[in-house]
Amino acid sequence: MNAKTISNNTISLEAAQALLEQARLACSTRGFAATIAITDTGGHLRAFERADAAPFLTADVAIDKAWTAASFGMATNQWNAYMAEAAVAPLAHHPRLMAVGGGVPLFYDGQLLGGIGISGGSSIQDHDAAEEALRAVGLLK
Repeated sequence: MNAKTISNNTISLEAAQALLEQARLACSTRGFAATIAITDTGGHLRAFERADAAPFLTADVAIDKAWTAASFGMATNQWNAYMAEAAVAPLAHHPRLMAVGGGVPLFYDGQLLGGIGISGGSSIQDHDAAEEALRAVGLLK
């Protein structure tokens, strides 16, 4: 008999809040005010914060970075190279796809749990802060 449902693992609220705290610390250590978004496997927000000094545009960018990372379980800094393939290039026109570093998928025990998006520094700073936060809470693949 075929299964009628599937189970999806997702990040708990408690883990999302712990990750948010670690991401805030990683951004602060790097010297930039950031917006941090954490999504579940469906790309829905679980935790969100925009620093007082972070530009308002960083809010949508951080959310879309987290959404993009969760969508395929792939970091956003990999998307530009991926979209160089002709068969994938049309994805560049998707309104939420964010092919800028700072979005990293959340993994635990080999399972995708969601994504984190950080915006406010350079794309490299955003990506490095996200990975540092994920390492600190044990959610980096």
